[in-house]
Amino acid sequence: MLFDTHTHLNADQFEDDVEAVIARAQQAGVSNMIVVGFDTKTMKRAISLVERYDFLYAVVGWHPVDAIDMTEDDLRRIEQLAAHRKVVAIGETGLDYHWDKSPKDVQKEVFRKQIQLAKKVNLPIVIHNRNATEDVIEILKQERADEVGGVMHCFSSSFDDAKACIDLNFFISFGGPVTFKNAKALQQVARDVPLEHMLIETDCPYLAPHPLRGKRNEPAYVKYIAEQIAVLKDREYTEIANKTSDNAKRLFRIT
Repeated sequence: MLFDTHTHLNADQFEDDVEAVIARAQQAGVSNMIVVGFDTKTMKRAISLVERYDFLYAVVGWHPVDAIDMTEDDLRRIEQLAAHRKVVAIGETGLDYHWDKSPKDVQKEVFRKQIQLAKKVNLPIVIHNRNATEDVIEILKQERADEVGGVMHCFSSSFDDAKACIDLNFFISFGGPVTFKNAKALQQVARDVPLEHMLIETDCPYLAPHPLRGKRNEPAYVKYIAEQIAVLKDREYTEIANKTSDNAKRLFRIT
């Protein structure tokens, strides 16, 4: 029983074969998947997908790279979609200092607004963080995001940062990079993060795990991440698969 907690099955890369991709995931033992929408187009596609498959769930929000494009109407639309029975979180939101499309102050404002919305609608938050860990954690603290909690998507920071996020009621999610041969520091973080605070994801179609690095990623490949976590923690694969799945269901309130 695997749970891929972060997919972009609504991306253009899956437009021609999404049904086959989903079927392969099921064959690989993936019982649930989260489809993340992060702008108008991808939120619409996410809702359309999750309405067709019982085992798919949606996250709706606005990506920090495009924060400068978000309007008040967009924020209201996110709030409206949050009432949908298959929407389980707000996101992905956060900060991204790698790309410079959206100024930092705009990103921070949009991030705060989505945290406040998540608290208003009582849903957890899916966090995107790239080169902005200190500011992400500070804003989570200031906005009392611990009241709803959430997940640090595709975590890539230190164990101290992971512990700070866990203390704020957030799960730590590992994706394809934890399988990369040169990711020794991240692998050590995965060893140290307690299993009860851990999730797994693909972030497909991006960041395919070893041995498929460089190819289009898909939910079936989340098994490689579970296998790597099992090796790193010296645990059975089935324990990792089942526990991370249970964690996801608890976070996203899926029965």
